[in-house]
Amino acid sequence: MNRRVTVVTAVHGPSAPFLAEAYASLCAQELPDGWEWRWVIQEDGRTEDVRPHVPDDPRVVFRQGRQDRQGGPGVARTLALAHADGAYVKVLDADDRLGPGALARDLDALQADPTLGWATSRALDLLPDGSTAGFPGDPGQGPIERGAVLDFWKANGFRAQVHPATLLVRRDLLLAVGGWMALPASEDTGLLLALNSVSRGWFSREVGLFYRKWEGQVTGQASHVDPAERNARMAVVEARARALASLAWRSPAEA
Repeated sequence: MNRRVTVVTAVHGPSAPFLAEAYASLCAQELPDGWEWRWVIQEDGRTEDVRPHVPDDPRVVFRQGRQDRQGGPGVARTLALAHADGAYVKVLDADDRLGPGALARDLDALQADPTLGWATSRALDLLPDGSTAGFPGDPGQGPIERGAVLDFWKANGFRAQVHPATLLVRRDLLLAVGGWMALPASEDTGLLLALNSVSRGWFSREVGLFYRKWEGQVTGQASHVDPAERNARMAVVEARARALASLAWRSPAEA
């Protein structure tokens, strides 16, 4: 089996200066013996703003889209899959940082149980003053059964109990569900719900991600909470998850 984790990062000009911190958190990871990581950074569009911040490291691959063709972070991540040849794919947003030991814990969980298709972990908000804040309602450490994320999300105002930005997933499963949704936002939540419709997952209570809060954050813009668009996003996210569940398809490992 390919013993590589491909870390996928979507980036645009305003978030590019944070790549140095993301890279430092990645370099600090200690993987199990025989494993390696490769970092694929995909710019959403094409500018001159990102390349100066890309680390000079043979393990880092930088790709750009077209100058006139920005599609958002979900499209950029899905394009990055063209260069993701590892057995597992890990999400790392350009402005976030991995927690110590995150990659090893995720890998250990999925390697130990072939019926698990994906893993998530606890996330902390990283505030502008450097302090952190936790999310309420983290589940207990252990497996997350099929359909549990959708049920919680639906019952709690469209908030999942695990954070999609902490996701590590088997590459073949990620490709089978079509990657990230073609939405202007919530594309990562849509992927999480789709994965959980067909596969069990895992949650680690150890901190796996520091989720940066800053003024340029895409999810902090007014357009992100526009009621009409938000309702449309939530409707298609739910419909996709329920359609997958209705097919009674299960992840290959579980079958």
